[in-house]
Amino acid sequence: MTTPVVLSSQLAVNPLNAQSLLAAFGVLGVGVVMFAETGLLIGFFLPGDSLLFTAGLLCTGGGQHGVRLSLAPLLAAAAFGALAGAQCGYLIGRRAGGALLARGRSARLREGAKRAEELLARYGHAKAIVLARFVPVVRTVLNPMAGALGVPARVFTRWQVAGGLVWSVGLTLAGYALGSSIPNVDRYLLPLVALIVAVSLLPLAAELYRSRRRGTEKEARG
Repeated sequence: MTTPVVLSSQLAVNPLNAQSLLAAFGVLGVGVVMFAETGLLIGFFLPGDSLLFTAGLLCTGGGQHGVRLSLAPLLAAAAFGALAGAQCGYLIGRRAGGALLARGRSARLREGAKRAEELLARYGHAKAIVLARFVPVVRTVLNPMAGALGVPARVFTRWQVAGGLVWSVGLTLAGYALGSSIPNVDRYLLPLVALIVAVSLLPLAAELYRSRRRGTEKEARG
């Protein structure tokens, strides 16, 4: 039977706070959030990076408020949610087309759609699909955008699986590794989450730098 304390904590959950989500819903919440953030446009605001990292850290038993997760079920839920969500988003985009994104009222969502389209145009399907996993909002929008723009289903599936596994499993294991090596690491959770989000953006930053450098070299030769 659900106690009043547990029930009130679930009703008061903050969807923007990773610890709040994990305390209320545990491993199941991770899978649901991964699916919503990568498959449904309404999930663009959810804290995917910080949720994965925090969940991995809490598998070490050092979490606050008595929250502890099991690593194997967590990895399975994170991977399944991320992969199934992306595939769902692609199918929605394929059926609804660009009109679905055009009707969005959120400025962040429209900006994410613009960046997703730029990624696809600049880097090609494979690289853009992988890189988008590491950029908040863009990882939500690129999947339906890929479907709307007619990216072949086989190409999309292959690269979203590759990028989704690296992102979901990689960030979860990073949190787990750090929590296992540093005693009471949860005391430093907020700065660590900020750091892991910044690190997750490095692949995109490096690719942008290489692209601009190639463009500068071409201009110099021309």
